[in-house]
Amino acid sequence: MIGVLGLLAGVLLGLFLRPDVPFWLEPYLPIAVVAALDAVFGALRAYLDGIFDDKVFVVSFVSNVLIAAVIVYLGDQLGVGGQLSTGVIVVLGIRIFSNVAAIRRHLFHA
Repeated sequence: MIGVLGLLAGVLLGLFLRPDVPFWLEPYLPIAVVAALDAVFGALRAYLDGIFDDKVFVVSFVSNVLIAAVIVYLGDQLGVGGQLSTGVIVVLGIRIFSNVAAIRRHLFHA
């Protein structure tokens, strides 16, 4: 419940304050959001399976975002940032859809 309240407070603060994203960080923001969503859906799946651990969630959340950002940064340095960004989005997207499918099966007992 505290997590949901924190999420709601964060969304409302973001909508109210409208923070600016630094220009140098803009290419990494979509990747970070998708990596964070992957961790959140993985945590929801683990919760429904009865194996959720908050420490694993925090480590997964932070490491997903950092690893995705490092991959995109290295791609930018090598001149293939767009291709690696697409690759990261595809891989994380597959994981998100896999977790959502498992959540749906769990909720609807299908």
